[in-house]
Amino acid sequence: METLFSLLTLPECPSIIQLLMLIYLFLLIFHHFWQFYKFSGNGPKTYPFIGCLISFYKNRRRLLDWYTEMLTSSTSQTIVIHRFGAPRTIVTANPENVEYMLRINFDNFPKGKPFTQILGDFLGRGIFNVDGELWRTQRKLASHEFSARSVKELMVNALHEEVENRLLPFLDKAVKDREELDLQEVLRRLAFDLVCKVSLGIDLCCLDPSRPISPLLTAFDKASEICARRGAAPVFLIWQIKRLFGVGSEKELKKAVGEIHKFIVEIIGTRKTKLIEHKESENENDLLSRLISAGHEDEFIRDMIISFVMAGRDTTSAAMTWLFWLLSRHQKIEEGLAQEVGFGKEENILLSYESLKEMRLLEACLCESMRLYPPISWDSKHAIEDDILPDGTLVRSGDRVTYFPYGMGRLEALWGEDRFEFKPNRWFIEPDKEVGELKKVCPFEYPIFQAGPRVCLGKDMAFIQMKYVVASILSRFEIRPVSPNQPIFVPLLTAHMDGGLRVLVQRRERKTGSSEPNQVIKLGSQ
Repeated sequence: METLFSLLTLPECPSIIQLLMLIYLFLLIFHHFWQFYKFSGNGPKTYPFIGCLISFYKNRRRLLDWYTEMLTSSTSQTIVIHRFGAPRTIVTANPENVEYMLRINFDNFPKGKPFTQILGDFLGRGIFNVDGELWRTQRKLASHEFSARSVKELMVNALHEEVENRLLPFLDKAVKDREELDLQEVLRRLAFDLVCKVSLGIDLCCLDPSRPISPLLTAFDKASEICARRGAAPVFLIWQIKRLFGVGSEKELKKAVGEIHKFIVEIIGTRKTKLIEHKESENENDLLSRLISAGHEDEFIRDMIISFVMAGRDTTSAAMTWLFWLLSRHQKIEEGLAQEVGFGKEENILLSYESLKEMRLLEACLCESMRLYPPISWDSKHAIEDDILPDGTLVRSGDRVTYFPYGMGRLEALWGEDRFEFKPNRWFIEPDKEVGELKKVCPFEYPIFQAGPRVCLGKDMAFIQMKYVVASILSRFEIRPVSPNQPIFVPLLTAHMDGGLRVLVQRRERKTGSSEPNQVIKLGSQ
């Protein structure tokens, strides 16, 4: 101690103090970077301050495949991403990690403020953008509504009206005129009409070519696109600054959201008046009428409706679009599927709720299509407290933890060496049998509809909708893409096919030498 005191009293003392301060600063910086690399784990090449910005920019047009490659090479199927201006991000394709996030330690992995900020202007405080007690309250309400038999009947009736009266005549006309269609756009409009009938009790006639495009559909498209760009931005601060000053895309988003709010608030007011006057009878089972009758406030109803329209409009249409493209590449499977849905029989199969649930090959094809091209490519949560994932990955409070259905569907450990192939028979308990039972796949290995407490409430209705539409089309028509090229998968809020799917529609004809209508073609040779 005396020696130290004597050093401090020397004439050179200021220089010694400066040296000690530099050493301390060096140790502080070293500690910071040690912590940085200690928590880095597997992942792209990362630099101080800018993180993986260079690698991210180089791979910005192939993010999904880039992430999948890194996850495949990781022994834990987990990587850590450091992006400039964004929270530290853990991306995992490990089913044990997914179960830990979505079920075992569910309360520590809410959506979190960073996520809700991205969608807050659009979805408000709707069920898909909230956590905690507000989420539990809405979840309980939504669960009750979706379990009501009247809602299921409304969905099937709406399907029948929309498909029989609009979709099939629309495709018939395309056959006669030899008209080229964008099938993705047709299915998106169909899905939007359906979800608006079930949620709002209104008919927007989006599939009617004689009617102008609904402003509500246009506004939803614009709001979805801009919010997706927010989430994919290399630096989050950019969109936040644009929002602050109300310029560029953020100005467009504000306008689109304003149009959506105005449209739905007006419908709420009109429906309330009709319900009070007892003039509303035909649409009393739609979600809007049920929420109004339950006495909820207008803003609560508005945000709930926007969330359900958003969830139901693009997910099913995306899944069906990719299925039709895959079937065009695997026509033996398509023939077997056409037989299952009634092609070649004297009378068309009655597409009821019960008959659709029995179409197992169709369900297997949909599941396989969504394995390869999931409507939701990834989903993120934000850790509340420090944690450790089952594979040993350290999680810090505030970290973004993302599970990755797109990459999970391409892991050899989960799906075998033929993981890149379209093989619906993998979904049967006995794949080599001509007819069999579907096997149950762990939802944490196949989290297409999420899993755990947040599992999708509309899963069954989504399958019914997709089965009805696909069965109705395949029993009458063949869908043939115009381009032989592989479409590009684009992961926005819900994934879609870049540039749409241009197709020609043909009347389905029995092939010479084809199998009998009641024979289901084996899929193992595909």
